[in-house]
Amino acid sequence: MFRPAFRDQLPAATQSNTVSSVLATGLLRSYGDSCLNGPGGLIDMTGLDRLIAFDRTTGRLVVEAGISLSDILKIVVPHGWFLPTTPGTRFVSIGGAVANDVHGKNHHRAGSIGCSVRALGLVTAGERRTIGPDAEAALFAATIGGLGLTGIIEWVDLQLVPVPSSRLDVEIIPYGSLDEFWAIASESVVSHEHTVAWIDCMSGGAHTGRGAFTRANWATDGVYEAHSDASWKAVPVEFPSIALNRLTVSAFNEVYFRAHQLQRRRQLQHYATYFYPLDAVSSWNRLYGRRGMLQYQCVIPPGGDRGVIRSLLDRIAKSGQASFLAVLKTFGERTSPGLLSFPRPGSTLALDFPNRGVETLALMRTLDAIVAEAGGALYPAKDGRMPAPMFRQSFPRWREVAACKDPRVNSDFWRRVSLDD
Repeated sequence: MFRPAFRDQLPAATQSNTVSSVLATGLLRSYGDSCLNGPGGLIDMTGLDRLIAFDRTTGRLVVEAGISLSDILKIVVPHGWFLPTTPGTRFVSIGGAVANDVHGKNHHRAGSIGCSVRALGLVTAGERRTIGPDAEAALFAATIGGLGLTGIIEWVDLQLVPVPSSRLDVEIIPYGSLDEFWAIASESVVSHEHTVAWIDCMSGGAHTGRGAFTRANWATDGVYEAHSDASWKAVPVEFPSIALNRLTVSAFNEVYFRAHQLQRRRQLQHYATYFYPLDAVSSWNRLYGRRGMLQYQCVIPPGGDRGVIRSLLDRIAKSGQASFLAVLKTFGERTSPGLLSFPRPGSTLALDFPNRGVETLALMRTLDAIVAEAGGALYPAKDGRMPAPMFRQSFPRWREVAACKDPRVNSDFWRRVSLDD
């Protein structure tokens, strides 16, 4: 692994003859193999974490690609600015966020992060280039969400958004069925900037999809307090793999649902609490035991999404395979410039399954068939087993990305999904 300390070292790193291929990586928070390059080498970008420019008046931010979202927020929040959108963890690099075109709870307002990128520094074929919506637009489109395959993202020029506080006015609404979810979601995308729902994917029948809907707008109190990165909880040991089963997850979901019923009220929450709840629990992945977990996230286009989401949840409940971190939300109409961007109009369901090997993979193949028939897509950033045909259906413009791919860059993910028929 090569860990550059300065940006001018990057061109040489891409041309090294000691490995067959290279891949730039950040904080390695992807759930699959998009940040792995088994036969080749990795370029650890976390040493390139400097602030290049920050205009406190306009919110224009230019940073090196290895800086984390956490460190960006510490810089910009005290001045009344925030990321245009953010995933569920702040411990990702900005380069990784762009390479995966991350989205958040406000897609219906802001779109994905690629919608707010003004320009990128890209090292490709050993050459340093500046690309953007109006500068090498085809390469820019292939790079946004392009999984780092077009070259090494060197720096990011990002437009921040002004916020009136570092806290949010949050409302928690427990609901009893999918029909109730759709009604609340439809109302909330008009009235609230941030929306998301936790769902009990083990419930069935009339209670299929029950859960707790959370919606929020920024508070207007003028308080600007950046977060602390100190974790207040930790999972000290790996749980036995058998610990997460149908009975334990069903019990957890019941308690969790009842707890949200007691919390049914409006409350002020710091942005770290609202956007990054799992960041407060260090090593939370140990809950899944040594075999780990597989995440599955799909998006279903509008029109048939209500029936398809119900079918997916019915299949999961009948399988008896436990997922207690299940999230359902809706995407808006704003289109990303990225050719491999995952968010698109419709509904997205994200689930974590304890890895039971063949049994879990069989369930995911069943879910794939439902998603494919509906014209849906899977999320590469959270994938470790997507079949090549499913990838090509999910991203019909993938060959345009292949045409812009740096021949010296590769990943395990790309080797798996780009194979010819």
